[in-house]
Amino acid sequence: MRALVLFAIVACLIIGTGFLQSWNSALLILNMGLVSAVMALGVNLQWGLAGLFNVGVMGFVALGGLAVVLVSMPPVPAAWAAGGIQILLGLVLGAASVVAAVLIWSRTSGRLRGWATAAVLLVGLVVCRMVLDPAVQSVESVDSAVSGYLGGMGLPVLLAWPVGGLLAAGVAWIIGKTALGLRSDYLAIATLGIAEIIIAILKNEDWLARGVKNVIGLPRPVPYEVDLQADPAFVERATDFNLDPTTASTLYVKLEYGLLFAVVLIILLVLSQLALKSPWGRMMRAIRDNETAARAMGKDVTARHLQVFVLGSAICGIAGAMMTTLDGQLTPGTYQPLRYTFLIWVMVIVGGSGNNLGAVLGGFLIWFLWVQVEPMGQLVMTLVTAGMADGSWLKTHLLDSVQHMRLLTMGAILLLVLRLNPRGLLPER
Repeated sequence: MRALVLFAIVACLIIGTGFLQSWNSALLILNMGLVSAVMALGVNLQWGLAGLFNVGVMGFVALGGLAVVLVSMPPVPAAWAAGGIQILLGLVLGAASVVAAVLIWSRTSGRLRGWATAAVLLVGLVVCRMVLDPAVQSVESVDSAVSGYLGGMGLPVLLAWPVGGLLAAGVAWIIGKTALGLRSDYLAIATLGIAEIIIAILKNEDWLARGVKNVIGLPRPVPYEVDLQADPAFVERATDFNLDPTTASTLYVKLEYGLLFAVVLIILLVLSQLALKSPWGRMMRAIRDNETAARAMGKDVTARHLQVFVLGSAICGIAGAMMTTLDGQLTPGTYQPLRYTFLIWVMVIVGGSGNNLGAVLGGFLIWFLWVQVEPMGQLVMTLVTAGMADGSWLKTHLLDSVQHMRLLTMGAILLLVLRLNPRGLLPER
């Protein structure tokens, strides 16, 4: 009953936005709320179920966005001809040198092990850069105003969503093999640093996804508004509902996105609930609550942590692919690890850590507040300063402070929930 009431309140807030502002705004909040709920599910799987403090959420979300470009965008033939195969060869040589170094480290011992490993890595780096650098320069110089990158595979964009999850899962496995042996605070530092590295690569390697030049015009799984407006049948239906065709087409596209996102969220929520109530879920909670006792019972704690870390990261990668598809462009500059990772963690903590429904609730509620707090603050400050003289320093200062209302409100909500209900709005049962 409590969950139903809280979800009904959030639904009323979104519907109220439609009546008081516009239905476009309400549907946009709904769609991003669905994406945020998927991200919160991934973080809740790692933290709420296993106690893993991952502060690199945005890195995995960015990998999901990259997957949309690599899967759905058409290839650039001129770039491939200029140096595409050579870039692939350079990457293979780099990966081979890393594998060789790992094998040498694991199969040798004594004083020579470190020197041999360092020598293999150094030689591999030199050879890799000798092959890679000229090819990258050639590719990035191919019509850099509109391309300058290799492009993708030209496949349907919906395929990019599971691929984004697989890409994030693969990187999470590599990270987990090296970082999950660390204590929780060191794991947080490591994941944050790795997220910054991932985003730095996206920003600087133009051959991969144009860097900060951004990739625009990504394919969509729903019709374009202009195509709907040119369809006589759609225009006739819009007229029957007393809607302008332009407005009707925008609402229709957002509704289709909402249905797709809702299907993904429901599937992931059902799977998360089944995992939570399974013997595997009970084992993960036992490991979370007392690692020493779990080890004494014969459980491989590090392997189970790696499992859940990969699964949670994969869900974040799917959410990143969904968000990039909704935006229609990949903009690496918008992935800010500290800012948006903080927001996702607020969603999980406020909703209820360890409760999948709580994570979904937190995703909707916190995103609604993140969007609406600034216009609400503008209205409040306008009313507060209505009696003040125009041009006064206090009135100017109060009106200029509205832009900081978002972070202030998120912090206040987090403190309030932690003080009054430390386990969140929907606590773990």
